[in-house]
Amino acid sequence: MTAIDGFQLDTAAPGRLGVSGVLSFDTAAAALQAIEAALAAAAGTVVELDLAGLDHSDSAGLACVLAVVAEADRRGQVLQVLHMPEGMKALAQVCEVDRLMS
Repeated sequence: MTAIDGFQLDTAAPGRLGVSGVLSFDTAAAALQAIEAALAAAAGTVVELDLAGLDHSDSAGLACVLAVVAEADRRGQVLQVLHMPEGMKALAQVCEVDRLMS
């Protein structure tokens, strides 16, 4: 498990990256590095990014998730974003990027 100022990444389950805590302007850059490193270490081509544990996210959190989706695509991996918080979903729809995460 990786913990960064309120952000936590759980990599214990194979093919699953569990995100919890805060994904915001304060944590997004470090979170992106941690998630991308875990994505690179993922054994399979299908990886789940589970956001069920998020307590708070903002536009930087959404940008982080979009960057992870793009990195997975670049690597030829299929990234399934699970349990996206309603606020992040709404922001993605307003910004018209929700289709990039499906």
